[in-house]
Amino acid sequence: MEYVLLVSVLISFVLCVTFLPMWIHACRRLKLTWEDMNKFGHPKNIASSGGVIVIMAFILGVLSYIALKTFLFGGQSKALEIFALLTVILILAIVALVDDLLGWKNNGLPIRIRILLAIAASIPLIVINAGTHFMNLPFIGIVDFGILYPLFLIPLAVVGASTTYNFLAGYNGLEAGQGILILSFLSFVAYATGSAWLGIVGLCMVGALLGFWIFNKVPAKVFPGDVMTYGVGALIAGMAILGNFEKIAFVVFIPYVLEVILKVRGGLKKHSFGIPTKVQLRRKLFI
Repeated sequence: MEYVLLVSVLISFVLCVTFLPMWIHACRRLKLTWEDMNKFGHPKNIASSGGVIVIMAFILGVLSYIALKTFLFGGQSKALEIFALLTVILILAIVALVDDLLGWKNNGLPIRIRILLAIAASIPLIVINAGTHFMNLPFIGIVDFGILYPLFLIPLAVVGASTTYNFLAGYNGLEAGQGILILSFLSFVAYATGSAWLGIVGLCMVGALLGFWIFNKVPAKVFPGDVMTYGVGALIAGMAILGNFEKIAFVVFIPYVLEVILKVRGGLKKHSFGIPTKVQLRRKLFI
């Protein structure tokens, strides 16, 4: 009977597919476009910050889940945790949108400002004392982090996941595809460990990302911007905290940790793009 709650996932997908073409048209009309490094000649005609629609579709999908849960099943359990998580994602989405807008004229918000704002965005999870303070660490055993968990580990997780998720980017459809795979897996983990509500929240983002991927895959018509990458990263961190599977999420995030090391090695000034060459173009035409 409660499988009807999966309608929320479909709502997220439909909303994204419906409103994204409007966003693309509006961005092109207002000249809010970015250069596509994945196309030969690097045309500057790709709509920017499509993550605004992704986050909107996700939030409305989750709200529809809460509504269905409330009016059809008469329950509001976990509503506090869900709203805290949505608040974190919404705050980071606003920060990311400002960063995207400033990016047209300069390099966006300074790194220190972004980190401080990401720490502030984690406050909703801190004040509800999300997660459990106990963690079973390899070679050590069970460790009680006590007050350090909400005051240090939660902000660290939110900042780390939200600000580094876009490090493995640079190709059309890559960020959305990674989000679909990671969040689908974590949603399964949440369901398997007794947090079905958290699994549905994760799948709502998967639905929105699937709708976005249709327009972001090669050849891309829209880019996600930091709005989407910050939001997806924050959701990954939030699910790990609320579902108490931090170690699993960390394993999933190992490629991002390695990319951070490479970025730091390059002084955080190196960029990763899939740039086509004339040889690749001729090969494509020949095929």
